[in-house]
Amino acid sequence: MLELLTAEEMGRADRLTIEGGTPGAVLMENAGRGVADEVSGRFPDAATVAVLCGPGNNGGDGFVAARHLMERGYRVRLGFDGDPTKLPPDAAAMAARFKGPIEPLGTELLAGAQGPDVIIDGLFGAGLARPIEGKLADLIAAANASGLPIVAIDVPSGIDGTTGAICGIAVRALATVTFFRLKPGHLLLPGALHCGPTRVVDIGILESVLAEIAPNTFANQPGLWLAEYPWPTVEGHKYLRGDAIVASGPMYATGAARLAARGALRAGAGLVTVASPRDALEVNAAQLTAVMVREVNDAHGLSQLLADERKNAFLIGPGHGVDEQTRAMVLAALKASPRVVLDADALTSFADDRETLFAAIKGREAPVVLTPHEGEFVRLFGDVPGASKVDRARTAAARSGATVVLKGADTVIAAPSGEAGIDSAGTPWLATAGSGDALGGMILGLLAQGMTGFLSGCAGVWLHGEAAKAFGPGLIAEDLPEMLPQVLQKLERLRLDA
Repeated sequence: MLELLTAEEMGRADRLTIEGGTPGAVLMENAGRGVADEVSGRFPDAATVAVLCGPGNNGGDGFVAARHLMERGYRVRLGFDGDPTKLPPDAAAMAARFKGPIEPLGTELLAGAQGPDVIIDGLFGAGLARPIEGKLADLIAAANASGLPIVAIDVPSGIDGTTGAICGIAVRALATVTFFRLKPGHLLLPGALHCGPTRVVDIGILESVLAEIAPNTFANQPGLWLAEYPWPTVEGHKYLRGDAIVASGPMYATGAARLAARGALRAGAGLVTVASPRDALEVNAAQLTAVMVREVNDAHGLSQLLADERKNAFLIGPGHGVDEQTRAMVLAALKASPRVVLDADALTSFADDRETLFAAIKGREAPVVLTPHEGEFVRLFGDVPGASKVDRARTAAARSGATVVLKGADTVIAAPSGEAGIDSAGTPWLATAGSGDALGGMILGLLAQGMTGFLSGCAGVWLHGEAAKAFGPGLIAEDLPEMLPQVLQKLERLRLDA
């Protein structure tokens, strides 16, 4: 279940399933029962549940959940404004089947001697496109402030399911129940912070609808790229596993390159070399063992080194400096044959001449991966339009011709072809100097072994996050490559079990 469906795509999935012969009322019944299952499973000892129902199909799901919970012995206080017969047809039918009392939506539902133990949020679904205001905004604020656990239907009300944006105010849910597939808004910030653990319930939507919808946004999980992961073979040797080069900065800024080189080596590259200026040779050589060191002082020297076509992957940027020499070395690398990763200073060096960089990328066959954080992204691409982080990364990838890894707690990996992956496994332990350098090296190591730019970005981001989680508190960037053997053992078990 890697596909992520926008609100519009989810609507199409519903419609195609109904056109295929499954009544919409059946889908709604299954959805509401799934919500009731979540609540009764999490809160078997609760006495009273408040169900907040809005004016659309999300509210219809709430009516179904309320009916099932009443049948299971819970006391239900259901809030709804207006005439239930004016709901959409399936929701109106479900409202008619609910035999309990209906109260007006308001903060009174959450108070009093018979106040709830649990709240179900069925106010608005994933397609909300306008800010929540007035009485309902007050109700959401009161629910959030109550300290009561909230289970959201589809997405927490106030979250745009496609973009993860907050529409005025949003429910902060303890858990969310959604249907068929996750939506981008479940993984993108700030929406992801409002969802809690999200369970996907099978409500009878046909898997075959995915072929017609053709979604191109995915959750970054091993199933997305594991079949293409470059595992060593018995008959293989180091020269078949890639020969990666990392450009070092001057003597006072060498650590970033060494972190990247170690990341590339641990990610499986057969050989890794640090291309070092003369003044940093001794510093780098004194601290490297399995990683080699070669003197490279300028773009001409780099071109000579990369003329050896066995050297098939190159990373520049970490600690390299924002200057004309960095620009020249980037362009020299892009004229040569290796796969290229550009990070940090290599990106910022083109902030005033991005079109030169993009033209050089588009004029070559081998893939290029850009790995900016938000600040570097804005410096290189400017104010990229888009309703979401996915939109912005996609636009940047199309403009530049490169795979863009837009880093953050919700890292987005976007290919020039339009494919995008969202990685929501970020951890606070990665907020430490040098962690991005280690990531660039891991992506480099995967590129060297033949993975595509997009899949290298996805797999590298996943390995990086898993390494951080495996180490936990106290992590520094040097720990990340050293955790990869443990992570790769986990990944190999997944491969063997597949």
